[in-house]
Amino acid sequence: MKPFIFTQLQFVRTQTLKELAGVDEQLSEIIPASSNNNIKWNAGHICFIQEKLAFFHSGETMQIPENFKVLFSPGTKPNRELDYPALKEIIDLLENQLVRIEQTFQHRLNENVSDPYTTSKGLYLSRVEEFLSFCLYHEGMHLEKIKMIIKLI
Repeated sequence: MKPFIFTQLQFVRTQTLKELAGVDEQLSEIIPASSNNNIKWNAGHICFIQEKLAFFHSGETMQIPENFKVLFSPGTKPNRELDYPALKEIIDLLENQLVRIEQTFQHRLNENVSDPYTTSKGLYLSRVEEFLSFCLYHEGMHLEKIKMIIKLI
């Protein structure tokens, strides 16, 4: 029986992908007046941060394009002068990411990571399962931003 954290991650990711399924490329790039970013940025940010939290901090190789750090790190926002991937590319990465996470960490949840981390809200993360659990909070927060932007546009 697989650990419940993977079921939770899949549940949240399914909700994210359902929201993104109805968004085309043009809509994904609209920044509402009340927002700093768009749907594409939020989707890319979810992908980048989950990759970083799951793989980077545990000493594993991140498998996303190198430019994602510049495009989707915390504190960044959409910039028309930069070359962004198509929303479809981000969705493909999101669809495949959890399979890699489960394959890599299914027997390593209690393992201490090589690079512990304290979140911007002060939560200290030191084990694989703690990082994956925090991903639930992070993705849920950005899923709500995506839903809000969809309503605004």
